[in-house]
Parts: sequence; C-alpha cells; structure tokens
Amino acid sequence: MKSSAPRKTAARPAKPQLSLSVQYACNNEAVPSRPFVRRCVQASLERPAQATVRFVEADEGRALNADYRGKDYATNVLSFPYEIEPVALGDLAICVPVVLQEAAAQGKTADAHFAHLIVHGMLHLQGYDHETGAADAARMEAREREILARLGYPDPY
Repeated sequence: MKSSAPRKTAARPAKPQLSLSVQYACNNEAVPSRPFVRRCVQASLERPAQATVRFVEADEGRALNADYRGKDYATNVLSFPYEIEPVALGDLAICVPVVLQEAAAQGKTADAHFAHLIVHGMLHLQGYDHETGAADAARMEAREREILARLGYPDPY
C-alpha cells in the first residue's frame, strides 16, 4: 500500500546570482572556455556577484600591475574589487603566459592552475585578503582548497 504523504526532500541552497563577462585579449589556444570560467566563478561565490574575467597577454598584465600595484612585471592574476556588499562587483585580469609558465614549473595542469587563480581572484572580490596576516591567509587558502576539491582539482599548495 502506497503512502499518500508528501515526500520530504532536502532543500538545496540557492546559488548566488551571477552576472559574468569573459574577455579574451590574447591569442592563445590554452585559455579556458567560458563554461569552464563560469563553473569556477560560480563555485567560488558566497554572495551575488557581477564580475569580468579578462585573459591578457604579458604586456597588458605588466602594465596593469605597474599602474595599480607599482610592480613592473606581469603577475598571474590581478583582482579589482569595486564593491563587496550587497553584490561582489569587480574585475579579474589573468595573464595567460604567466599562468602557463607557472603551471609548467609547478608540475600542474594548465586547467588546475587557471581554476586556482580564478577561485583565488573571486575570493578577493568577495573580501578575502591573504596579505593582511597569517590568519587571513590560512582562512583564504583553506577556502581555496575546499572549492578546488569540489571542482575536482588537487590542493594547489
């Protein structure tokens, strides 16, 4: 005899709303696809977000790093948070040649390193900062490990 009682199901938490723009300002076959970027960004979200992820060449990465951080070299990812509450609003610039060089040097796949840097940058856009002390760095790294594991990537550290 079947029960007519309604079946209880666990409610899934709603994913935070995301408005994402992905820009490719480089000519490299190794850049991640838009669906890959969206998956990494969405996995990182703790609040609604509006973000642009821009993949750049070394010259643009170097110019941005010099202009905004006073450092005359291209770095792997730059985060530009504009607002954190109520919506995380900001841009990421990911320097493709630097990411590929680091991945090779560290024995990582390009996808794993791109995923890590997208997650890292998105956490910055939401207020995480590893440069404000050891406790904040440990908190951010733990969150990165958790997100990357959910995405199927190994510990980046």
